[in-house]
Amino acid sequence: MTYCFDLTTIHEAVRFFLNAKPQRVVVFHGEMGAGKTTFIKEVAKALGVENTTSSPTFSLVNEYETADGLMYHFDVYRLKNELEALDFGIEDYLYSGHWCFIEWAEKIPNLIPENHTVLSIETLEDGKRKLTIT
Repeated sequence: MTYCFDLTTIHEAVRFFLNAKPQRVVVFHGEMGAGKTTFIKEVAKALGVENTTSSPTFSLVNEYETADGLMYHFDVYRLKNELEALDFGIEDYLYSGHWCFIEWAEKIPNLIPENHTVLSIETLEDGKRKLTIT
């Protein structure tokens, strides 16, 4: 499933994503600056997160309260290997049943649960984004 949007209509892309009935573990693919964090922030709002959200680049994971439970936002870009993810207990998060949004999941491919959704964001020449959900 694909959807094209610009950042002024990102809320429509988020609605498209949520209507696709994604798995609770969502891995994000896209180049640096493609809009992964921005998209996750908008999904957090749609899920009822009232706190300010930010990128977990240095903390590795941020936790938020949604309308129906917890949401975890991971940025594993800085990890050197999968053992570092295991050391901070990533499996507990991934199998918690809560929303888990993971940026740079290609760093930890063997740890991602079998049942997950892949969301790819590509920047198009006109500045719009192409969202692909698999």
